[in-house]
Amino acid sequence: MVSISSVFERPTTYKGIAGWLVTVDHKRIGILYGVTAFIFFMVGGLEALVMRWQLARPEMTAVTPEVYNQMFTMHGTTMIFLAIMPLGAAFFNFIIPLQIGARDVAFPRLNAFSYWTFLAGGIFLNSSWFLGGAPNAGWFGYAPQTTKLFNLGYGIDFWIMGLQILGIASLAAAFNFIVTIVNLRAPGMSLMKMPVFTWMTLLTSILLVLAFPVITVALILLLMDRSYGTLFFTTSAGGDPILWQHLFWVFGHPEVYILILPAMGIVSEVLPTFSKKPLFGYPVVILSGIIIAFLGWAVWSHHMFTVGLGPIANAAFTITTMAIAIPTGVKIFNWIGTMWKGSLVLNSAMLFSIGFILMFIIGGLSGVMHSSASSDAQQQDTYFIVAHIHYVLFGGSIFAIFSGIYYWFPKMTGKLLSETIGKIHFALTFAGFNLAFFPMHFLGLDGMPRRVYSYESAMGWDLWNFVSTLGAFMIGVSILVFLHNVAKSMRKPNDAGNDPWNGRTLEWSISSPPPVYNFAHIPQVKTLDDWWNTKYSGKKPLRKVAGGSEQPSGEAVHIELPGLSYFPLFASLGLLIAAYGMMFSLVLVVLGMLLTMASVYAWSLEPAEEHSPSDPLSLEAKEIASLPLDARTDRIAELLKSSQGRKK
Repeated sequence: MVSISSVFERPTTYKGIAGWLVTVDHKRIGILYGVTAFIFFMVGGLEALVMRWQLARPEMTAVTPEVYNQMFTMHGTTMIFLAIMPLGAAFFNFIIPLQIGARDVAFPRLNAFSYWTFLAGGIFLNSSWFLGGAPNAGWFGYAPQTTKLFNLGYGIDFWIMGLQILGIASLAAAFNFIVTIVNLRAPGMSLMKMPVFTWMTLLTSILLVLAFPVITVALILLLMDRSYGTLFFTTSAGGDPILWQHLFWVFGHPEVYILILPAMGIVSEVLPTFSKKPLFGYPVVILSGIIIAFLGWAVWSHHMFTVGLGPIANAAFTITTMAIAIPTGVKIFNWIGTMWKGSLVLNSAMLFSIGFILMFIIGGLSGVMHSSASSDAQQQDTYFIVAHIHYVLFGGSIFAIFSGIYYWFPKMTGKLLSETIGKIHFALTFAGFNLAFFPMHFLGLDGMPRRVYSYESAMGWDLWNFVSTLGAFMIGVSILVFLHNVAKSMRKPNDAGNDPWNGRTLEWSISSPPPVYNFAHIPQVKTLDDWWNTKYSGKKPLRKVAGGSEQPSGEAVHIELPGLSYFPLFASLGLLIAAYGMMFSLVLVVLGMLLTMASVYAWSLEPAEEHSPSDPLSLEAKEIASLPLDARTDRIAELLKSSQGRKK
């Protein structure tokens, strides 16, 4: 028998931690992103619990006013830039090449660099707690309270440099996924045959490329004000603090869709699978995502209705804000249509997706209320706004992320999470979330300002603050339940199989966890939901090799994968050192930038692929195992026939 002759990869001498430090495998990087981001998610959650404890009763003194300011600033910054965004990136990294039938991302070393740079930014931001105080001016850092005149400590400088590092990581990842999705799709996979999650990843990456340069410019201006005495945001010198608000929100509102579009993509994969139906209105779902990404650039000043832009500007942004609710509503009707008369499987992944729809509807309705400038004038800077953003970003993004974890965990690890514990996790999260954040609507309409450190009992806010705190701690318990589920599942042997959910897309056509090369043969895509159609059409799957030519049975296939590299890690380490140098010493800036430049130069000299033979029979065995049951016998017969022919 002539089997696949070899797979090329770096020698497997890098075991343990060293193997993770030098990896450029998109699947390992996805796991690194996910674990790191979840740790930051728990850090941000602890910060939230401290704030809720402080507000549980009137006139509490659990923390000082300054520490409270640092807590709400770091909570918002952590959840947005260090938790929700990179949790989405974890799915991008692991799932996208598998969904599009690719063996890797377009730029594997750049992919590794994006992770290590994200980690450097997270370490840098959180080290501010121990090196002079954390940032304390809110996650959107309004000038002039972030200028040196009003904020003398190091906290804002850490915030500026930390976001710049994280911006580099986000841009590196975004360019990588745009090129990967555009150039590395399997033969036959046109744009309108791509899974919805792949589409939402593409749109998110485009938004990242366009949005992060705006905040980069704003942060540079603020850094120059603080470090070199420029006066871009000082009115008496001809500057304008409203300039900061425009620059921040031109970035900030597309950022909202950077956070929510991946969630919409996850839900659009989970609902059809567990409704046992195709996604209702696939082209309309894609078009709605495109419209949301486009209109996201036209609504930023609804964050500025109360700063005095005037009635014409307020009216224009009222209209655009109302308009963006339409494609969002279309998606919701498509998801409901997908479930309508479906054969629903109410497992943990499905429950979190349904929870996403319910909570996102509530967040969307309060958003429509804010779209009216006159209504927003009452609600602005109250706890009503806090309720809205959490229904969108926790009830939306986090619910969907948990849905994605339960859905793709078997593919990532080969192990199934406990459904019993998963449903307990969902129930605690759903109840705790609504207890924590729905009362904030009442508090906001009753006049409680956001970011208030304490309050008097005479204000009448005692009951709902106490209920909100109970809900927050219930969410904390739900996270412990989830961690127990993961720990318990990881201790058991692989039990998921290749396709435990009877999935529709290509990642379910290969083994769980996937092999290093992803696909023994690159699939030939014929339809949307190609793997599902292959299983139930009665036809044998068509396979193609990387070059695009048809692969005869038993013909040798050579697979080349990128070699391992330390240099992305060293380049990111150089950025971290240089960032600390901006705080404390010019020498560190020089040393850090030299390390980064030297690492990038050495990285450019590395060979594109490394070669070493692997077990030649394992590829054929895994390919056969990935086929539908009725196709396995035919494939084995073909191989036996080919083997007999070779012997003759």
